Amino acid sequence: MEEIVVLKAKSITSVLSLFFQTGYSAFLGLLANLFLTILLSPKVFGIYITVLSIISLLNYFSDVGLAASLIQRKDIDNDDVKTAFTIQQVLVISLVLLGFFLTNIVVQFYGLPHEGQMLYWVLLFGFLLSSLKTIPSVFLERKIQYQKIVFVQIIENTVFYLTVIIFAFKGFGLISFAYGVLFRSIIGVIIIYSISFWMPKIGISKKSIKHLLSFGLPFQSISLMALVKDDLVNLFLGKIIGFEGLGYIGWAKKWGEAPLRIIMDSISRVMFPLFSRLQSDKLRISKLIEKIIYYQTLILVPTSILIFYAMPLMIKIIPRYHKWEMAVPFFYLFVFASLLSSFSTPFINLFNGLGKVKLSFLFMVFWTSLTWILILPLTFFFGFYGYPLTIFFLSFSFIFVLYKATKLITFNIIAPVSQSLLSGIVMALMIFSVHSFIASNEMRFIFAIILGGSTYYFSHLLFFKKNIIKEFFLFIKT
Repeated sequence: MEEIVVLKAKSITSVLSLFFQTGYSAFLGLLANLFLTILLSPKVFGIYITVLSIISLLNYFSDVGLAASLIQRKDIDNDDVKTAFTIQQVLVISLVLLGFFLTNIVVQFYGLPHEGQMLYWVLLFGFLLSSLKTIPSVFLERKIQYQKIVFVQIIENTVFYLTVIIFAFKGFGLISFAYGVLFRSIIGVIIIYSISFWMPKIGISKKSIKHLLSFGLPFQSISLMALVKDDLVNLFLGKIIGFEGLGYIGWAKKWGEAPLRIIMDSISRVMFPLFSRLQSDKLRISKLIEKIIYYQTLILVPTSILIFYAMPLMIKIIPRYHKWEMAVPFFYLFVFASLLSSFSTPFINLFNGLGKVKLSFLFMVFWTSLTWILILPLTFFFGFYGYPLTIFFLSFSFIFVLYKATKLITFNIIAPVSQSLLSGIVMALMIFSVHSFIASNEMRFIFAIILGGSTYYFSHLLFFKKNIIKEFFLFIKT
């Protein structure tokens, strides 16, 4: 029982730390985007997204699920760690050399400018450095000490965004991202080793390989599907609709999924190791799932409504931001899709934590197949709208994930979401009903935050007798 209490305390501390990190990064990213989208064109963002997706392609083959295996296993020894590190470094170095030798092919295929080629090389170097952080990070994740990982990420993000802004302001254009990636990678390695030091050791144990790959390969197969579903789609779009179109879609996706990334990414990183530790206690897992669904819906519903309403106002308020107006319809689709998709994410982590990796893999195959089945004709007939519509249609598949989850554990999905959804509807009606009575866009933006937040709070208090602010802090305290 004492172990469960300690595990819960660590988990809450880690989630809150991750919330702080993602919230801080989101705020910093907002400021950076405000500057960068004023200073740089959609085409530059499209090039950056394309090159980043190429590196993601290499990144898939750099791990083969070894880090996830180290996290998932209840006990690990020095041979396991040494084997995982050695295999990863052999793969990473091989991929970096391959990527370097393929430079001319990549540049010619996408028509990258010289700055794009430089960014590609810097990302390859950053990819090599980031692999060195894997083992120290695994040690922290196994202890569920994400607050320490958060500290490193805060420093990395601050360095990256500030570097990119400074160099973009000085007129370096696309190469600004290269400087940002370079400085972030070097500083990140130095800090993570100062917090979670591990002396790299080379060696391979046949016994460790068998144990690590038995979970790692199926787990990595899920990453392969995510790669094909996301990063290869970016490479496809960069070639078919061009860098400018990809820039619009990338901007819309980033902002449309912002609430999901801030909330669910924080929870997901803690849930996988936590479910792994509690995999034999189905009752605790059931209660935990209901709490996750309740609190994520409590936060995601109002934030999704607010950004849905506020984004068009931001485009009109912020100087020279009108260049992104074309992407607003894509943004709407991504906001709605991300809200529905949030009901899939906890259960994929549940499947992985319970060792049901094959089930997660089957869902990824399903999503990946549908993505490519839909995106080809939708892009052909609807152009830039093809990919956003694809994501919108796929988001409804959360129903199948819930159905499969009910076969493993017993939980109630209606009660945790109904209150927030009803309060969200009242909030949306209130905001949009008074829109035409407010003259300036600035006042509409401010009024939406104040009126929307108040309506959402008092709706819970009036209809369900719940003080959500008090309840949230009580949850943290207990």
